Amino acid sequence: MKTYKETFGLIKSKNSHSKWKMWGVVLVAIMINVVTPDLHAEEFTYQPTEAQRVVRTSTDVIAVALPAAALATTLIKQDWEGLKEGAISAAVTAGVTLALKYSIKENRPDFSNKHSFPSGHSAVTFASATYIGRRYGWKWSIPAYALSTYTAWGRIYGKKHHWWDVAAGAAIGAASSFVFTHPYMQKHEVALVPTVSDTSAGVMASFVF
Repeated sequence: MKTYKETFGLIKSKNSHSKWKMWGVVLVAIMINVVTPDLHAEEFTYQPTEAQRVVRTSTDVIAVALPAAALATTLIKQDWEGLKEGAISAAVTAGVTLALKYSIKENRPDFSNKHSFPSGHSAVTFASATYIGRRYGWKWSIPAYALSTYTAWGRIYGKKHHWWDVAAGAAIGAASSFVFTHPYMQKHEVALVPTVSDTSAGVMASFVF
């Protein structure tokens, strides 16, 4: 029979996990908010080609899908500490990016609005890729960085940003996640110890929750 203390602790733990799941949704909402100045355009004279329209749409999809994938990975692993660090990284990325967009007011190459610098799409995707790599290992981040690089290129090709816009956005996103995210294995004190006996050899892993 569980004691009051054990029962209360279990309820508190479940409530804590629910809270972080809710913040996970907020995290993605923050990231989407970063790219909304890019999605809402005023009337303009530049008419993109069909290829440019396709690339623009694909970068919009990636800018939403990549942070959602990072969030899903964290929730599947039930990595609540990682979720907290991801939320902080997202908040810093969003704050810096939006502050610069609305203070510098640089015209876009297609003259659709004055939110060109820095690139929100690049900031969001590189923040997500760096979070994945920093938290779970560089092998996991390879496809994420490939999509981020494509997004940065696509924003230039689609005449939504200058090259310095995407460079600044990438730097902001990557730096935010690098500073505020710590390796998952380091946080959980994973230790790999080789073991040898008369009949076998292997590796023993210890993991602290």
